[in-house]
Amino acid sequence: MVTAAAGPGDRPASAWAPLRGAVYRNLWLALLAANIGTWMQTVGAQWLLIHHSNASTLVALVQTASLLPVLLLALPAGVLADNFDRRHLLIAVQLFLVAVAVALTLLTLTDRMPPALLLTLTFAFGVGQALTLPAWAAVIPELVPQEQLRSASALGSISVNVARAVGPAVAGVLIARIGVAPVFGLNAVAFAVFAYALWRWRPTTARAVEVPERFTAALRAGSRYVRHSPIVRRLLRRALVFVIPASALWALLPLVAARRLGLGSGGYGLLLAALGVGAIAGGVLLAVIRTRLSANQLLLIAGALFTVALAVLGTVRVVPLVLLALLPAGMAWVTVLANVNAEMQLFLPSWVRARGLAVYQVCFAGGQAVGALAWGLVADMGGLVLAYLAAAALMFLGTVTSRIWPLPDLRSVNREPSAYWPQLHLAHEPDPGVGPVLVTVQYTVRPERTGPFLAAMDVVRGARQRTGAMRWGLFRPAETTDRFVEVYLVPSWDEHLRQHGGRLTGEDREAEARARELTDGDPEVRHLVPAAAGPALSDDREGL
Repeated sequence: MVTAAAGPGDRPASAWAPLRGAVYRNLWLALLAANIGTWMQTVGAQWLLIHHSNASTLVALVQTASLLPVLLLALPAGVLADNFDRRHLLIAVQLFLVAVAVALTLLTLTDRMPPALLLTLTFAFGVGQALTLPAWAAVIPELVPQEQLRSASALGSISVNVARAVGPAVAGVLIARIGVAPVFGLNAVAFAVFAYALWRWRPTTARAVEVPERFTAALRAGSRYVRHSPIVRRLLRRALVFVIPASALWALLPLVAARRLGLGSGGYGLLLAALGVGAIAGGVLLAVIRTRLSANQLLLIAGALFTVALAVLGTVRVVPLVLLALLPAGMAWVTVLANVNAEMQLFLPSWVRARGLAVYQVCFAGGQAVGALAWGLVADMGGLVLAYLAAAALMFLGTVTSRIWPLPDLRSVNREPSAYWPQLHLAHEPDPGVGPVLVTVQYTVRPERTGPFLAAMDVVRGARQRTGAMRWGLFRPAETTDRFVEVYLVPSWDEHLRQHGGRLTGEDREAEARARELTDGDPEVRHLVPAAAGPALSDDREGL
């Protein structure tokens, strides 16, 4: 379904609207300082390594040590953020990052920073950032109204791009004047400021956190939700078809600056600045443009602009023209990622939001990493021109697929938690860890309603699988013409209780109501647990 352009009564929020709220504004400014500090630390760490004999490898490993934890730990971090108080988790992680930055500062001051220790501490810093990303992304819907989520997502992109432009420049000046250790020290201060801003924030409504799920069960539940959610899979697909070809721009831009344009480090910084200015302009203009264009039209335009930018980088050697091409490329980058990120935040229910966003971050970081490696190999074998033209062609093809896989229209989708299943009345309460649990639901359906009922139950199937079912099936006894039996297997009794307690949404309730309207009488429900778990359960005929 193609998203309609916003009408007069559905006008998107201003680009700056989230900053009018004091809490979000303070946290956004503190996070901007932390992002700038992170880029300063990266430059400082690389500078410490440039005089070693194998400097090229060591300098490259700084980026690897920073990004690898995101790929390894994003999903576990999402589990933690969904199972514990996100504010407390964020504060604890920021204090850990402060400790790492202080260690970097003191060891550098005392000249006790060998490359192996520097890379280890850089990896530790990356671990802290990997733990921060899903928790912070999941917190944003608690800080701003739903209609401001897209603007908040764009502001997040602006923060990253401002930090990308400012951090290395400030670090370069400080390193030249006072050395690397103060750069690490300022990074410690920046994260202490972010921790303080989080401590000052007092949520007006506390998020209900259930008894934490077992870690492995929570991991499986998160991956199960993504696997059985067509909307989430489509959003991830849209991100990947853009990020993989777009990564060629970031990965090969230093080579374009040096080999094709004959620029030094200052010229390369100018190219990055053009991208940053375009990204900031894109974030500012996005709210205005959304009043005139639908989200899918924005994707088409952004993909076309990025396609042209990639082609220009591969074929043009005139610096001003390259700079002009990079401005809309920065705008397109923010437009696509802000829209996809905001749609993820809007769609994911609270109980699995951090895990779903963690999967998105893994796809984003993994797409960039794999894409950068692939485009580097293409450039080595066929040259920069071939690499950029191939990336432009792939970007064009990916943009065209927005007609096949458009962004979904979520305005009418009810994502609020809805614990609508009636309370269980059982002869025996199983232990939470008992499982698997087999749930059977028998329906009576008139023969003339069979077709619509089967179609309605196919939608119900998705709700069951997203919220806990490992297996699902719909059967009909051969002895009758008006009976159907729904059967699904849940890993444990605890998982089934969580289905009762809030994993379902208003959309799931509506889907089940449509199926129930086609049946006669109340369904007959049984909960079957392993025979060794205890006394048999009585029938529960009051509903799921």
